[in-house]
Amino acid sequence: MAQRSDTLVIIPAYNEGDSIQNVIRDIRDSVPDLDILVVNDGSYDNTSRLARETDAFVVDLPINLGIGGAVQTGYLFALQYDYEYAMQFDADEQHQGSEIAALLERIKKGDVDVVIGSRFIVDEANAFRSTFARRIGILFYSKLIYIITRQRLTDPTSGFTVINRKVMERFVRYFPEDHPPPETIVLLNRWAFKIAEVPAVMQQRRSSSSSITPIGSVYFMVKVTLAILIDLLRKF
Repeated sequence: MAQRSDTLVIIPAYNEGDSIQNVIRDIRDSVPDLDILVVNDGSYDNTSRLARETDAFVVDLPINLGIGGAVQTGYLFALQYDYEYAMQFDADEQHQGSEIAALLERIKKGDVDVVIGSRFIVDEANAFRSTFARRIGILFYSKLIYIITRQRLTDPTSGFTVINRKVMERFVRYFPEDHPPPETIVLLNRWAFKIAEVPAVMQQRRSSSSSITPIGSVYFMVKVTLAILIDLLRKF
């Protein structure tokens, strides 16, 4: 496998045929020298075929593992091929290739292990407009994470993150399955990794809609809270 970069951009994708080539093209236009991996999470549409028409690497999972399993597969790939950094980048066109450089610049300073792209520390003109249910969930997770870790984060549900190799080595052994970001933040704190946020402009989904309804948001809040509490008691 020919590598061009020390960084792998991991795109977990489930039935994202309408957007996957646009996402890869956006990354290529912004940061041409990065390696890209699409983890096709058991899609039944043309996601895999369209991804393979680009210069991205593609891993096809035989069944749908969910976001956690797909991202963890990407981290396994990154470790196997000796990448120093791995970035999660969503396939729904919310994340912007133009924001990648800021995350990489921050983590390559070497004083933190994880950098999160935050939708909520940008100027008002570029601020992300989330639904009321999501805003409640984000506020809840922010408060919960602060109580547990004493670290204030503005966007604990952001999936736009970059990690170094030390964190990858942890995540290939254990990574949350369903709704990873808030749970991983608590785990990272427990493992004594350092986290930073940088501003990241994002936009609403263009070609797909969120699967999380208001009732689903409440369900995830309860489920993720229980998972976090269990993780605090777990022996790793």
